[in-house]
Amino acid sequence: MFKRILSLFIVLLLSSLVASAQNREDLQKQKQSIEKELAELNQLYRETQKNTKTSVKQLAIIKRKINARESLINSINREVKQLDETIYLNELDIYRLRKELDTLKVKYAKSIVFAYKNRSSYAYLNFLFSAGSFNDAMKRVTYLKSYRQNRETQASTIVKSEQLLQEKIGVLSNNKKERLSTLEVQNKQLVDLEEDRKEQDQVVAQLKGKEKELNKQIRDKESQRQKVAVAINAVIRREIEEAKRRDEAKRLKALEDARKLKAAQDAAAAAAAQEKKNAAGTTTKPAAGSTTTKPTTTAGNTVAANGAGADNSASVNPPKPTLNDPATGVSSASKDRTYSPLESTPEGMELSINFENNRGRLPWPVSNGIVTVGFGTQSYAGTKLMQKSDGLEIAVPVGSPVRCVADGEVVYAGEVADENIVLVKHGKYFTGYKNLSSVAVSRDQKVKAGTVLGKSGTSIDGEGGILFMIMNDKSVAQNPTPWLRSK
Repeated sequence: MFKRILSLFIVLLLSSLVASAQNREDLQKQKQSIEKELAELNQLYRETQKNTKTSVKQLAIIKRKINARESLINSINREVKQLDETIYLNELDIYRLRKELDTLKVKYAKSIVFAYKNRSSYAYLNFLFSAGSFNDAMKRVTYLKSYRQNRETQASTIVKSEQLLQEKIGVLSNNKKERLSTLEVQNKQLVDLEEDRKEQDQVVAQLKGKEKELNKQIRDKESQRQKVAVAINAVIRREIEEAKRRDEAKRLKALEDARKLKAAQDAAAAAAAQEKKNAAGTTTKPAAGSTTTKPTTTAGNTVAANGAGADNSASVNPPKPTLNDPATGVSSASKDRTYSPLESTPEGMELSINFENNRGRLPWPVSNGIVTVGFGTQSYAGTKLMQKSDGLEIAVPVGSPVRCVADGEVVYAGEVADENIVLVKHGKYFTGYKNLSSVAVSRDQKVKAGTVLGKSGTSIDGEGGILFMIMNDKSVAQNPTPWLRSK
């Protein structure tokens, strides 16, 4: 009975330790991810400090640093809490083990005393020979053997319990040391957080002193943003018009082919009718008194020529296709989906569906980049500065490779408002990559996810980075964050 209880206790203890280890492992991964982000932010901030001009990007980076450090501190708090719980449970286990060990020792001592008192061979023989029958004597021999084995089992259990107790004490000691080291890391992060906040206050003060200069910088960026938006709208309209022209040309060609086919069928039917008429004129005239029976037609029997035209009227005059008809071959499109002229081909439909299906899983256009300006209107705490963004401004070192996020076709690659930009079509969706120092693709080029489109350059504020955008066929900018995979 005791062995079962001890085994059950060990199983429950191991399961709780495994669950705790998994939670600790998840926290460690989260901490490592945040620490990596902080290292990237620190490096990026050092790069921005080389710029003699204080920019809003510096403030954005510091804010990201503060948020990341607060997340790291919260993660450390959760880790400390888990350690406290583990220490408490280990202390309870040690208390139970000690209590059970004391009970085992008391029982074992009693059995030893009993064995000592009955140690003479005379008492042993007397116990055996006092049996009433041979079977009773054999039972007494078995009892004495089991009694001796029980003492040996008790001794073995005591040894194992002491070993388990010592291991548990060692684990508890390690937990306490780990807790102390974790608290030291937490205190250091709190000090760094306070320094980051002081640094943020300094940058805010500097920005306040340069609000006129920065407002001009933001106005220049807004002017550039509007020019880029106009250029992108023009490209999207051009692509839609070209798709409509291609679709109309295809429709007209289908009608012309149908007209030619009907004309050929009518000519063949007329020739067959003439040949039959000529054959009828060369036959012998009927005798006098005989009557000629005219061929009759019924609803089920029509003239061959008319039948040829009627039977093929549906095939030679197909219904006029509309631009909103879904392309065939794509089974994942929903029935209530609004179709675009850019999806009038199977290829265009496939690109659109694949792009939509990868929402939340698209790769980032750059590696190790930090978002410094989000989508939409951005404000900066402590200042009156505000700016609008049609995408994500991602800070990366100048010259970093910029990659396409999905399969598609390059519809524009060149300069707009003194900035290199690449626009890629993915069915009815478009992705834009702005602030490139060089372009590695050309218009009408087919590209895959991961294809290098160019290298990152500098923006108006003189910092390295790119602007990544997503638009639909209505030229409406989309927030890229829900489309990209989580880092």
